[in-house]
Amino acid sequence: MPLIKLFPLQPRPPFFNRGKTPIAALLLVASFFGVHAEDASKGPPAAEARFERAINAVYPALVQIYVLTVQYGAGREYKFQAAGSGAIISPEGHVITNHHVAGKAIAIKCILSSKEELDAKLIGTDALADICIVKLDLASRPAGAAPLPVAHFGSSAVMRVGDSVLAMGCPLTISQSVTSGILANKEMMAPVFGGGFSLDGEDVGSLVKWLGHDAQIFPGNSGGPLVNLSGEIVGINEIGVGLSGAIPSDIASDVAKELIEHGHVVRAWVGIQFQPLLKSSGPDAHGVLIGGIVPGSPAEKAGLQPGDIMLKIDDDSVDVRFKEHLPVLLKRIFSKGVGKAVNIIVQRGDKTVPLTIETEKRDDERGKESELKEWGITARRVTRMESKRMQRADTRGVLIGSVGQGSAAEIAIPSIHAGDVLVEVSGKPVADLDDLIKITASIIEGKSEPVATLVAFERGLERFLTVVDVGIRPTPEPPAEAKKAQLPVLTQVLSRQLAAALGLKGKKGVVLTQVFPGCSAEEAGLRVGDVLTQVDGVVIDASERQDSEVFATMMRAYKVGAKPEFTVIRNSQTLKIAAELTTAPKAERELKTYEDLSFEFKARDISFMDRVRHRWTKDQSGALISEVDNGGWAQVGGLQSDDLILSIDGQAIGDIKDLETQMKSIRDKKPKRTTFFIRRGITTTFVELEPAWADVK
Repeated sequence: MPLIKLFPLQPRPPFFNRGKTPIAALLLVASFFGVHAEDASKGPPAAEARFERAINAVYPALVQIYVLTVQYGAGREYKFQAAGSGAIISPEGHVITNHHVAGKAIAIKCILSSKEELDAKLIGTDALADICIVKLDLASRPAGAAPLPVAHFGSSAVMRVGDSVLAMGCPLTISQSVTSGILANKEMMAPVFGGGFSLDGEDVGSLVKWLGHDAQIFPGNSGGPLVNLSGEIVGINEIGVGLSGAIPSDIASDVAKELIEHGHVVRAWVGIQFQPLLKSSGPDAHGVLIGGIVPGSPAEKAGLQPGDIMLKIDDDSVDVRFKEHLPVLLKRIFSKGVGKAVNIIVQRGDKTVPLTIETEKRDDERGKESELKEWGITARRVTRMESKRMQRADTRGVLIGSVGQGSAAEIAIPSIHAGDVLVEVSGKPVADLDDLIKITASIIEGKSEPVATLVAFERGLERFLTVVDVGIRPTPEPPAEAKKAQLPVLTQVLSRQLAAALGLKGKKGVVLTQVFPGCSAEEAGLRVGDVLTQVDGVVIDASERQDSEVFATMMRAYKVGAKPEFTVIRNSQTLKIAAELTTAPKAERELKTYEDLSFEFKARDISFMDRVRHRWTKDQSGALISEVDNGGWAQVGGLQSDDLILSIDGQAIGDIKDLETQMKSIRDKKPKRTTFFIRRGITTTFVELEPAWADVK
């Protein structure tokens, strides 16, 4: 079990289908024993009043957040539903939560403490601080709606170990709830032996020293506020390491402000790897050890060297003796501004050296990933640090995140692997992901088949050439098969053991397990349980498991319409029954199929055996879903394999051709919601798909 546990996305049923009325808000009564010592002399009534005031100040602003979010792997994008918590922090409807809750969301819904349900959109997100801002769609509120309740930030710096705190949020998708505890640690760090804590490549622990507290939080609590007894947000709950951990408000509020104003956080970068002073430096040493310099960074250009000890930054002393001091130093550097000259003093051996560093804009550790169906890959831009780690000259090219098994990229010779960098496609240089998307669109424009495309990619220090069939291969038409005769029944082999148990020792043949209703076998008088031993006097030579196809093979030797005579044993009596052979129905592999690459499901026409299995009448029409891709829009909306599509948006679906026509119309019109009316088992139901069309390829 990992040492650090996120308390984030609580998985949900099909997207935004809340079902019954949510569980009533669970408000845990605060314990008197959690109150700071300054309140103890006032007695329980004063303590309870402070808890009540704190809860009343923030609880109304609590938000339950449901997201449709994405992950990438195996060459494709996987969508899934989840839930977290947040708090309204502005009258305009800005909600603060965690990056790992909503930072990759492609659709967001929020439920307020009043049970009002509103759509929301992503405003900005920051993986390094694990803070995200979403904004409620206030235009959808009814006229005259009450102003939004707003929670306010307090200072985490003035909090003291032992202070009472309230953890508010929506654990386990329970509606707005409160737990209480005390502040246990103001400098909670990721354990050295725990491997750290990163999100999208960002080392959250390099910036954040968590507020450790013992108020219980659970999956779904992430993004919810940690509140002091003055009714102020002093942290944003995020992790559990035995203790619960919250991002201090002094970090969260600054990040939230930048996200609201700019949609992203701009930080200064100098390219130094800092370390606490070594023990060998002695107890009186001061400064911070420069452990490493990123090649080509502002620090290298300024002349800094590994082993230097930085003593001052812009006349402010630096003293990092323990790892707990590092986040404070990094925050100081991040806030210096981009393109600013920073004066530093370093100790190099016996000398004190003044230097000036000109800061640059800090890049994300990892770019946003996208799926390219035409290649069967996921890919992203090359960030500055990725480029340097791969020892590349610049950030040009597209970094492969994952490759699908059997995809065009995977079956190319040589194949493309995760970690490769695409640099040229069809003779055109690829600068970034947008370039690759545009080039791909030009390659496949007007083409009905994949296009063999020359591709150059780099792997380490090597440059390879390969040919990739770029494009979507159309679903082939099923091959026509010769018409074959059958007796419309299902059978099992009359094994030696079964024959002996039935008093038919030494007999061979088959036992009828099903007689298809309304067909020639039923009309001839054959019944379930009949034992067939001969056909026109020829023994049915079946007595072992491997003989299961013997009877069907004998039937195929006849012409359709033939009426062979079967020797039948029924209740110890031997009968002779002639039954007409009919044309074997189309196998599933012969039926017309449809694959929807946008919504990621496959369907086909109804087969004869579908009607038998489900007891559908001959006039039952529709298109049967044969496969639903994991993490696709169809699955997210709640469609399942073996659902029979009866209509879409009120338009009847008679067969696969109807389905294909209707789905094309939907892609053209891009409605906000599409309603499927389906038969599932013995009943029917409606399923709504709400795709984020910008994400549908």
